[in-house]
This record gives sequence, structure tokens and C-alpha cells, in this order.
Amino acid sequence: MATSPLFVPRLTVVGAGPGDPELLTLKGARVLAAADVVLYDALANDDLLAHARPGAHLLFVGKRRGAMAYTQLGINELIVQQAFRHGHVVRLKGGDPFIFGRGREEMLYAEAHGLATEYVPGISSAVAAAGSLGIPATHRGLSEGFRVLTATTADEQLSGALLEAAQSPRTTTIILMGMSRLAEIAALFSRYGGADVPAAVVQNGTLPTARAVAGTVATIAERARRAGLGAPAVIVLGEVVRLAKLPAQEAAADTGAALPGFLYELLSYAKVA
Repeated sequence: MATSPLFVPRLTVVGAGPGDPELLTLKGARVLAAADVVLYDALANDDLLAHARPGAHLLFVGKRRGAMAYTQLGINELIVQQAFRHGHVVRLKGGDPFIFGRGREEMLYAEAHGLATEYVPGISSAVAAAGSLGIPATHRGLSEGFRVLTATTADEQLSGALLEAAQSPRTTTIILMGMSRLAEIAALFSRYGGADVPAAVVQNGTLPTARAVAGTVATIAERARRAGLGAPAVIVLGEVVRLAKLPAQEAAADTGAALPGFLYELLSYAKVA
């Protein structure tokens, strides 16, 4: 443990953005350059580590292919240990750490153990992943708002908020961490009359490896399965999916076929809205 009077054990939680390394904020890059230790997740692009200063300790603490480097408690303890040993710890987390990222949870643990803390927001994949393929969270005439949900609760039950979403067709629903429950989610929405609601799955959004499929709630699970899509991916349910810019071979016939007429109607609406 350092003993200098200028030594301040501290934690900065930094949002790494949705994947594209150029989408890190300027403040995020500056903080990384000042870090003594960087604890980074699997969803944080490795290219971002180039912003760290030479000599900084770089520690991977994420999950890859089901393998867990540390438990959450282990990460919390490591933050405190490294801060008291080295000084400034940067916790680099994918997307925005305050959107299903447990960022504030880690800060609270650090604060309880005497660390100063700071938060640097990141661009959330909840909006940016689908947006990179032309799917906005909101669009005049199509969506009255949007909600971002996790598919499951802490005890692995399907989120109760999905039931509310299934009954609100005019609100875009964006689901994170839901690929393993996609068929169940689609069945729930279909049960409440949403089988024909446009739906999309976007994997690795904002990256060159991005892939996506679109269809309806009734077809999206099978389309995603056939395409071999998996995590990390964002599920989008709502009329805004009609605006997607997907490669021709991946565009869904049931949403794409009616697109020209749909756009004409939307432009007509925009003139008077």
C-alpha cells in the first residue's frame, strides 16, 4: 500500500461504449490515460486498452464463452485491493455501466470501503447497436417512446416488465441479455396480440462483424436461430424496425416487402405532424 500524502485510492467507472472503439468518449479516453489499474470486461473492445498509459496494470475480469474470470464479489474486492495498492482504478465496462451494467453497485462497494468514486457515462448498446443499422429507438409516427429491459430477473425468471411491454405496442421495446429466452419473449408478446409486430435482433452492433435479422415477433426467434445469431445481441420489438437498413440477403420478406408503401405513408404523416 502506498503511503504518500498525495495517494488517494479511487475508482472511476467508465462506459466503453457499444463496441466500436471510436465511440469511447473523450473523457473516457482521458481517464484511461490516467489510470494505474484498468479492470476491463469482455464487452469492452480490447482496442481501448491502447489509451492506457504505459506501465498501467491491465486485468481482464469479464466473461467469455461461459467462462467467468471473477465473480461479482471477487471483482468488488479486487477493485478495493488494487486501489489501496496502486491508486486509481478504472473499471472499463461495455456500453453504459449504469444500464444493466452493475456500475453503481461496484461504486457503492468501493465507497463503503473508503474509496473516492467517479462515473464516466458511455454510449449504450441499447440504442446504438440497432441505431447503427438504421433502427431508431423512437421515430415520429411510429413510436411514442421506448423502454430498455433485461430479459430475466436476478433469479433467472422472465422479467415481469416484459408483460407490461407486450401490452404497449406503440412503445419500442429494447431487450438486453435476452437471446437465450427469445422464443419465450416472442410467445409472450404473441399472446397479447403482438405476433405481427416488427422485430429485429442485432449482434455485435457498431462493429464490422455486425449481423442482424428482422421479421415479426412470430418469426424472429426462428430467423435468429437459422442465422446463428447469439450474444452479445440486442432485441428490438416495435414499428421502428421497419426502418432498418439490413443487407438484402438478411432483410426479412415480411417487413421489407411492404416498405416502399410504408415509407410513403410515413412521409405523408410527417408533413402534418
